[in-house]
Amino acid sequence: MADLFESQLLGGTVPLRNRIVMPPMTRTRTSEGVLPTDGDLPNALMATYYGQRASAGLIIAEATDVDQSSHGYARTPGIHSEAQMQGWRLVTDEVHRRGGAIFQQLWHVGRMAHSSMLPNGQAPVGATGQRAEGSSVFAHGADGRLGYMPTETPRPLGTDEASAMVDTFAKAAANARKVGFDGVELHAANGYLFEQFMNSVLNTRTDRYGGGSMEDRTRLLMEVVEAVVAEFGPGRVGVRLSPFGKYGSMPTDPLVEETFLYLAEQLGRRGVAYIHLLYELMPDGNMETAEFKPRYLDYALLAKARAVFPGAFIWCGGFNDRERGQASLDTGLVDLIAFGRPYIANPDLVERLKHGWPLAVADRSTYYTRRGEVGYTDFPAYRSVALHAVAD
Repeated sequence: MADLFESQLLGGTVPLRNRIVMPPMTRTRTSEGVLPTDGDLPNALMATYYGQRASAGLIIAEATDVDQSSHGYARTPGIHSEAQMQGWRLVTDEVHRRGGAIFQQLWHVGRMAHSSMLPNGQAPVGATGQRAEGSSVFAHGADGRLGYMPTETPRPLGTDEASAMVDTFAKAAANARKVGFDGVELHAANGYLFEQFMNSVLNTRTDRYGGGSMEDRTRLLMEVVEAVVAEFGPGRVGVRLSPFGKYGSMPTDPLVEETFLYLAEQLGRRGVAYIHLLYELMPDGNMETAEFKPRYLDYALLAKARAVFPGAFIWCGGFNDRERGQASLDTGLVDLIAFGRPYIANPDLVERLKHGWPLAVADRSTYYTRRGEVGYTDFPAYRSVALHAVAD
């Protein structure tokens, strides 16, 4: 029986000291670049933040732009400029210094964007020209102030542009490898670009990336997976999926289960180390107001996926205590458990879970701010709190 605190070899290549994962969480603590092409930069404060949480078996760093054209939210970092790479090197060095393992999540938001965040004010791009009605992104308003803006109508990617996206992701993966990441995760969930192509209702294209067949709808993701695995090698690439998810105004897909099982089989054939399963229903809205509502794991569906996917499954589903995490491992259907929000206020989460120590709770108003260390790196470890209490 798998234990939450036992070590594991992920993908046959990456040693993890436990089965606890810190999943990607946008925190908007980047620095502004000097040049327009610099983009938003990782920095020393971010290195401290991730280093504090390095006792996790695996850290998956926050969603990272593969290109300027994928920048859908303000203050999210990229991995496409030299300045960004220098910033990420601070992060990976600190995590490795503390004995941790860290992957980088690569994303392209597609239609979940606003022109104020894109080069030359260009329109967002998507699988089709259908706007994400009712959804918003953190961007600049007409007065130049940052706030939640409605998504804009996207321009459909041309066939050649979609094909070129493969090279864009491959270059981003190469940059991630150069700065010391142990692997990368492709963000194919939450209504972003890959899921926009995979959804059988939204994707009404008629080209080789069109919605007419399962192979065509998933082609973009598969081509990117092949390119990124070729860059990093088998066992160092993960994919995040969110079957049944609604975030980003995604329409209900009657073929969702069929698509999920097809993806599991095809990703396994391509040497993917893990599938990161966000098994939650997420309402329309924005990152700051969205409430995560766990959807109980469909054991029968996951068992079918387990049978065709040889890699690991990470389950991210509102976990906040040891008991539920261990019970989920006990099913034998998943291999690692991702604890999201608890990691914000508990840099020593592994130790707290292991010893039954109480968990701190973060002030939600500090999730996405420019207040530096406040609500970010100023949470003490429990041992420090306990020692101060004894001293007092």
